[in-house]
Amino acid sequence: MTDAASSAGTPAGSPTGTGTETDRATAAVADPLRRELLGLALEAARRAGALLSEGRPADLGVAATKSSPVDVVTEMDLASEKLITGFLADHRPEDGFLGEEGASTEGGSGVRWVIDPIDGTVNYLYGQPAWAVSIAAEHRGETVVGVVHVPPRGETYHAVLGAGAWLNGERVRCRPSPPLEQALIGTGFNYVAGRRQAQAGVVRRLLPRVRDIRRSGSAAIDLCDVGGGRLDGFYERGLHPWDFAAGDLVAREAGALTGGRPGSPPTGELTVAASPGVFDVLQPLLEELGAWHD
Repeated sequence: MTDAASSAGTPAGSPTGTGTETDRATAAVADPLRRELLGLALEAARRAGALLSEGRPADLGVAATKSSPVDVVTEMDLASEKLITGFLADHRPEDGFLGEEGASTEGGSGVRWVIDPIDGTVNYLYGQPAWAVSIAAEHRGETVVGVVHVPPRGETYHAVLGAGAWLNGERVRCRPSPPLEQALIGTGFNYVAGRRQAQAGVVRRLLPRVRDIRRSGSAAIDLCDVGGGRLDGFYERGLHPWDFAAGDLVAREAGALTGGRPGSPPTGELTVAASPGVFDVLQPLLEELGAWHD
């Protein structure tokens, strides 16, 4: 929840997207490298969001598939990643990249950008509003900056390691932890049929033990919504670093706990995020239910 929302009951702030707002966001960051990385991530996400919102063809179709026929890539995924990597490389040519649509360079600066040019591609393809641009910056292997820009909602989440999480310029914090049976939990499903079947079995056993389940189709948004107080928890198997890097930092900086299987960080095997009291119950329950395997 935002500081204003926690007292007034409604979201606060206005969409990030101008130089003044970016300057205001970065001014609060003391470390000069992290301040620079945040400013670049915000601007790259804003530019990509404008491209995706304003340049979406009316006849948008599938350009390629990946893990299965329903795991799709559109021409706009490719255009968005090209825009983001080009912008960042112009400003920091020695940095490395890891992008969902193929960007992969080591770099020599100690900084690597982890990019999902459209998180929620199927939503974007169908005109559904749950899609985002996700950009994280790692420094020497640690995520220090995360930006998740959600154009359909007019929202931009950002976080800097040790400096909190923010939504449209307002500080956000996760919700107070309810009992698990009153917790609203987000999840997602893989594109491979066999894994989906196993995930459905986990949901079938989990659903009677929580308030309800939500499935937005964007892990980056779900992780940010844990941090912003719109979900009490989230879990998913099969995510990639570009799916969770930025959103994981937002959730953690908002006071949530994140991890994978007990004792492990988020991985492709399992990613879990929740307010602390919910996390302490949800993570071992997911282990018991076998959410980490097919």
